[in-house]
Amino acid sequence: MSIVIAVDGTAASGKGTLAKRLAAHFGFAHLDSGSLYRRVALGVLEAGGDPKNEQDALKAARAVDPGRAADPAIRTAEIGKIASVVSAFPPVRAALLEFQRAFAHTEPGAVIDGRDIGTVICPGATAKLFVDAKPEIRARRRWLELQSMGLARDEAALLAEIKARDAADMSRPVSPLKRAPDAFLLDTSEMDIDAAFAAALALVKPGVENALKARQGG
Repeated sequence: MSIVIAVDGTAASGKGTLAKRLAAHFGFAHLDSGSLYRRVALGVLEAGGDPKNEQDALKAARAVDPGRAADPAIRTAEIGKIASVVSAFPPVRAALLEFQRAFAHTEPGAVIDGRDIGTVICPGATAKLFVDAKPEIRARRRWLELQSMGLARDEAALLAEIKARDAADMSRPVSPLKRAPDAFLLDTSEMDIDAAFAAALALVKPGVENALKARQGG
């Protein structure tokens, strides 16, 4: 029986950081599913394709390189916007579906973060979180993150981008961003990362520990 923690949520809500810390805590593997779509976006550009062309996006998805998850080139604002475009294509999502589901069987467990993990990729996940925060809070966090990296961005522009990303993610016809009925809601607006992690751990720990006990026969 696979043990999976699904962490979905809005852009810049902290879901990626929480997923990494949960994976480290339990000794599980971690997958940032959003990076897959960013790698597709980068692949389209590197091939000279058009991100709005479904076939160009699909070709890049079929050739996605798992080894480029840490490539800083996929973390630019431009790639983030293109990732939102290519992720709306059903064939692209289908091409990456099996990769994510195969990862979910990683032993002794897996933590996957994204926007449709608990609803589409792993609807039977052991534990599910939906992480959110007020748009203004998320924009400020992203602004501070970029400042620490020496990248100057206008905070108002970041807020506009986050609101636009939310609207696009929630309204797309295929695998829209939404909270799974059995997912715990974690609003991190008033929490620092340590408090958010403590809250996340308290929510998912009982389910994970029960699954581990069941696996061990007791």
